[in-house]
Amino acid sequence: MRVTSDLWVSAMLRRVFASGGYGAVVRRGASEAGAIFVIVRSRFGEATLYAPRAQSDYGQARPDDRMFSPVLEAVDDAAVEARLEKERRFDSDLWVVEIEADQKLVSELL
Repeated sequence: MRVTSDLWVSAMLRRVFASGGYGAVVRRGASEAGAIFVIVRSRFGEATLYAPRAQSDYGQARPDDRMFSPVLEAVDDAAVEARLEKERRFDSDLWVVEIEADQKLVSELL
């Protein structure tokens, strides 16, 4: 059984804070099953936007883990906001979470 989006975001933020990073929920989506988008902010102000992977990437077993793919890398805020606006028109129940964390933790989480 897959955990709810609300629980998954809370657990992710706890891990980020425990590792000395920072994170915040920018937009709260549907508690049960809203799609989660993650903005990873670098020290230089650039952002990378991660989106949920396509269902076809899960294969037959459909694991309980959530899988993400970078859709925008090392871009400014305007590019991220434009992409998120496009996604919101498609799915208004999405989550947006922004984190600043060590790259090692980001690769473990996403």
